[in-house]
Amino acid sequence: MPLSAHPGTPCPAPARAAAHARRIRTALATLAFLGAPAHAQADPGQSAAALPEVELSAGMHLIHAELADSDEARMRGLMFRTALAPNHGMLFVFDSADAHCMWMRNTLLPLSVAFIGDDGTIVNVEEMKPRTDATHCARRPVRYALEMSAGWFGQHGAGAGSTLAGIARRPGR
Repeated sequence: MPLSAHPGTPCPAPARAAAHARRIRTALATLAFLGAPAHAQADPGQSAAALPEVELSAGMHLIHAELADSDEARMRGLMFRTALAPNHGMLFVFDSADAHCMWMRNTLLPLSVAFIGDDGTIVNVEEMKPRTDATHCARRPVRYALEMSAGWFGQHGAGAGSTLAGIARRPGR
């Protein structure tokens, strides 16, 4: 039975109730689809699409970093994550050296970012507050940025001038 033969003509009560329920279900499904991050899943602290991982080190500290080397992965970054495992982060690999900047829109965790030159030397480290549009930029052109939990670089003695091992053997370089 059609809902209504003509716009504005009321439907019979049972048909109106069924149509209303269908509209609500459709609206909720649409909102869930549109409002959810592209990588939402059962464990919101993890990324949906498994990115390749690389191992880096800062002195004796081993770092497990997801590799964000595509436009899509760099744009998504660590958005919507609710946790990072100890010594885990994300290595952003840019197509060319530039004074790249990072921001924290839709990023739920406070993070530190190290901007890194081709030789693995940290140019500068910035502390970033969650859910802000403030930009944090490299002080000189770099091809890499490594995001870790807030304070990680300071807690592990890695700052400007320190070298991270593993940048030179990064896959695809």
